[in-house]
Amino acid sequence: MKYTVGLIYGDGIGPEIVREAKKVLDAAASKYGFELDYERLLLGGESIDACGLPLTDETIAKAKKCDAVLMGSIGGDAKVSPWYKLEPSKRPEAGLLKIRKELNLFANLRPAYLYNELKDACPLKEEIKGNGFNIIIVRELTGGLYFGERHTDVIDGVRTAVDTLKYDENEIRRIAIKAFDTAMKRNKKVTSVDKANVLDSSRLWREVVNEVSKDYPDVTVEHMLVDNCAMQLVMNPGQFDVILTENMFGDILSDEASMITGSIGMLSSASLNDTKFGLYEPSHGSAPDIAGKELANPIATILSAAMMLRYSLDLDNAADAVEAAVQQVLKEGYRTTDIYSEGMHKVTTTQMGDLIAERI
Repeated sequence: MKYTVGLIYGDGIGPEIVREAKKVLDAAASKYGFELDYERLLLGGESIDACGLPLTDETIAKAKKCDAVLMGSIGGDAKVSPWYKLEPSKRPEAGLLKIRKELNLFANLRPAYLYNELKDACPLKEEIKGNGFNIIIVRELTGGLYFGERHTDVIDGVRTAVDTLKYDENEIRRIAIKAFDTAMKRNKKVTSVDKANVLDSSRLWREVVNEVSKDYPDVTVEHMLVDNCAMQLVMNPGQFDVILTENMFGDILSDEASMITGSIGMLSSASLNDTKFGLYEPSHGSAPDIAGKELANPIATILSAAMMLRYSLDLDNAADAVEAAVQQVLKEGYRTTDIYSEGMHKVTTTQMGDLIAERI
């Protein structure tokens, strides 16, 4: 079977980490007998330099023809990069928001998994870590405050800014279905996070989630206010399986969840539409300060590639093999700088990719 995968190398450490993920994908393809054709796509600062825009119509059209897209990191150093002298709509991150909208990528899946081998890097107390945790946050990605109407005016001599938080029941229903479907493949529990004690949008969110839950009698559903969820993540993360939430809450909670794993450099993510198509990327940023120095941890991008194999290409065996190879390399004590501790074997970005590919 042949698949077309779009590759967005992106900015900063993006080219380095995508290169290693491609290496691992090629090893998996050779082992499991499928073919991958790669389509080079431009996005972010790289696209600004080449085309003058963070995202072009050409990139959108090419991406739509792919089975999935694997992306590195977007953006640069806002203090020194000329990209950030442009108006906001022409900066690198604007391209990322636009491609999510153009490809209808309404569902963001971000795992937060504590590897036993990295328990010492977790900032939580030993009694809170317990036997570890395995959470996936399902975040609505194309609605809410980030995409609502906004304006800044001077009213009676006072600068006033307005951002609009809006959700309709269809937007809520489709992301809820993604969360419940995900829970069915895991431990059959959904925690829906909102601010229903204050917001009308959250009250509608809760109503629709309850309606969807009726179609999943095997899944336990609970509702939790976002401030309580933020607290519970650092008090008892093991209680969570699937966390379902809206765009802004999900943005904040997924970053919190990533840090209690010990390193954001380990965490993958997937952004899906209502077909098998998805955009896969690491949860971390472009880290321009270490770009080109062979210090970047490619594991988050490699695990994003594994998610791509699983969710978009239905190659579960290959995905399992990639994840197992990552765990094996960690068991053997190999570490990039960000996760290194005394007694381990420190390796470069390229060496980490080689080690994982060899163990497929």
